[in-house]
This record gives sequence, structure tokens and C-alpha cells, in this order.
Amino acid sequence: MQLVREDYLKLIRPYYDVDLIKVITGIRRSGKSVLMETIKDEILASGVKGSHIISINLEDLDYSFITDAKDLHEEIQSCIVDDEKYYIFLDEIQHIKNFEKLLASLKAKYNCSIFVTGSDSTMLSGELATLLTGRTVEFEIFPFSFKESVDFLELNKIECNPDEFIKDYIKWGGFPLRFSFREKNSIKRFLDNLYSNIINRDIIKKSSKIDRQAFKDISLYIMSNAGKEFSAEKIANYYTKKEKRAVSTRTIYNYIEKLHKAYILHSCKKYNIAGKTALDSSDKFYATDTGLRTLNTNTINYEDTFFLENIVYNELLIQGFSVFTGKTYKGEIDFVAVKNSKKCFIQVAYLLASEDTIRREFGAYDKITDASPKYVLSLDKIDLSHDGIEHLNIVDFLLHKATLHLS
Repeated sequence: MQLVREDYLKLIRPYYDVDLIKVITGIRRSGKSVLMETIKDEILASGVKGSHIISINLEDLDYSFITDAKDLHEEIQSCIVDDEKYYIFLDEIQHIKNFEKLLASLKAKYNCSIFVTGSDSTMLSGELATLLTGRTVEFEIFPFSFKESVDFLELNKIECNPDEFIKDYIKWGGFPLRFSFREKNSIKRFLDNLYSNIINRDIIKKSSKIDRQAFKDISLYIMSNAGKEFSAEKIANYYTKKEKRAVSTRTIYNYIEKLHKAYILHSCKKYNIAGKTALDSSDKFYATDTGLRTLNTNTINYEDTFFLENIVYNELLIQGFSVFTGKTYKGEIDFVAVKNSKKCFIQVAYLLASEDTIRREFGAYDKITDASPKYVLSLDKIDLSHDGIEHLNIVDFLLHKATLHLS
């Protein structure tokens, strides 16, 4: 059974009949098309006639005759026969050159509500996008969160103990289709094929000069080190020594940009805690899904906190936070989570298994005078909160049983 992704629907529903183009973005196979089908079902259930819903998937061979914006405009125009409202759904719109002109024309000419999906973060940027300034609202869709994964397994009557499943999620992530497989080798093969598909269709196809193998090797290395402090120089040196082929730091930054555009990576910028300001520079990157992070890792060390950091970072984004790495005078806090001009601080640990670990994680806040709430998240079941710093179980946080407070 398909999971109804209520958290996203709650965000999108208020816009069903608003005169803004609803842009649903995100990495391939994250569930954008299924979510759009759910939206169509809800609109139909509200009493809208099926003849007033126009749905075109631009990766479907049935629509291979559509090669440009003019073809697509003619196809949509042929379906509109009266002045009543139409609901137009266009899947993977970035394949159509000058699609912005098409959307602007539809908005100007017809009584319609438009929904589009895309797997390229730059599809609403550039010169033509000025036509749509102030006319769009964007929703980024991630692969299943931990909670959604648990809900999906329970919905399909697959036994799932969240405290045990967390290790499976750390390793294989939440791409919906990966749950169709039970064998580890099958899951890994699916993820590897998915990643190759993203590279070929969303990156190499648009940049034919890129060395495909070099890009895949370097990008997987970047993801396997997600959460660690980023150094283009170190990555360039690593690849040059490993492959005996020189690569420049400029190439590394170019690859990072392309990973961003394909929604494979997100950047975590710095936040100056003393100055209470966000900084422009990025020194950490996190994978959109930890399953992709695993592809370049032969064995998983579950005590590697960076995997848990990655999952917590993605969950914070899904919950609508702006997330930064907190910089202090002599150290850092894993995350500063900001929403509606309020914030909290977060440290992530695997287990607080020793006094030294407890002192390190809680002691990270020793020099911070900011009174905003401070948290330590770990997999421990015992509450170790003290000195005004709250300790939360990561599984409870991911299942929304524990809430972050801001000030």
C-alpha cells in the first residue's frame, strides 16, 4: 500500500486553488510523482470533474511527441474546452526547454491551478525565470523520513521495531522503492543503479564534458564523508593519489554545485553563535539520503556519529528548520536550528556510554552564554538531562514523540 505523506500534503493543501504555480522538487525517486497522484485524488474527491484534470508525465513515452514548450502548450490547450477551472499537473517539467514561458502563458490565458515537479534545483532560476517571479511556491520532497519509513512498513504489515530499525535506516536510507527489496545486495544494487541514473540523466546529459567515472568516484567520496569538515584540497589530493590523475579544486567545487542541483547534497552553512549571525560560507555537506552515503562504504560503523548527524540534519530540514553549523570561539556545535526567528542548539552523539563522552557532548555548551534551548540527542534510552541542557532520544525525536523548543 502507498503511504499518504500527510506532512507534505498539509503544507500544499492551502495552495490547491491559490493562483500560484505549485513547484514540487526533490531528488529522483523521492516520491514526487506519487505525491502528485495523491493531490489529484484529493482534488477529484472534492467534486472536481475528471475532465478538468490535465496530467502529463514528461518522462512517459506516451508523451514522447512533446519536444518543446509549443508542443506541450498545444496538448494542454486541446484539453481545455470551457471556462471552468482546470487543474494542470506536469511531471518532470525541466525536460521542456523554455517551460517558464509555457507556465506564464497558461496562467495568463486560462482559469487554472498548476502543479509541476522537477529534479533540478535550477529549473526556476535563470533569465527566463523572471517571468515567474512571485508566481511560484516551492516544496522540496525528501525520500521517506525515519517516521515515514516506520509508518510505511507498519501500513504494509511488515514487522518493525523502531529501536532496531534505526540501524537499517542509517545504512539504507528511505528511498520508497528500496523497501520493495529484502536482500541487502538487492537494495545496494537498486541504490547504485538509481545513483547512476541520476548522474546520467540529470548531470552528464546536461554537461557532456564531465568525466562520468571521475564524477561518480569523487561524488561518492564526498557523500561517504558527509558531515565532516569540507576541504576541496583534501578531496583533490585523495583522488589524484588514488587514481594517479590530477583533479583541480575548481573541478571539486563544480561537482559540488552539480550535486546540489540534482538534490543529492545539501550544504550546512556556518552560524556565528557569538555574533548571532548566519555566515555565507559552507563547511559541511550532508547527503539527501544516507543510502547514497553508504554506496562508497564497505562496512558501516554505527558509532560513526556523522551518519546520525546526517539523519538529524535531514529531519530538521523536513520539519521546516533552517539549519547551520554553530561556530564558537574555540569549537563548534553540531547544529543551530532556526524557525520563525527563534532557535535552539543541538549536539548529536551515538551513545553517551562514558563519563568522558557525556562531558564532551554537554561540555560543548560551556562557553555559550546564549539562553536559547540546548539539546543533546543520542540513542540512549535513559534521560541524562542536566544543568539546563535537555537530553533527547534520537528515535523519539525522529518519530515526533519529542519536540524541540525554541527561543
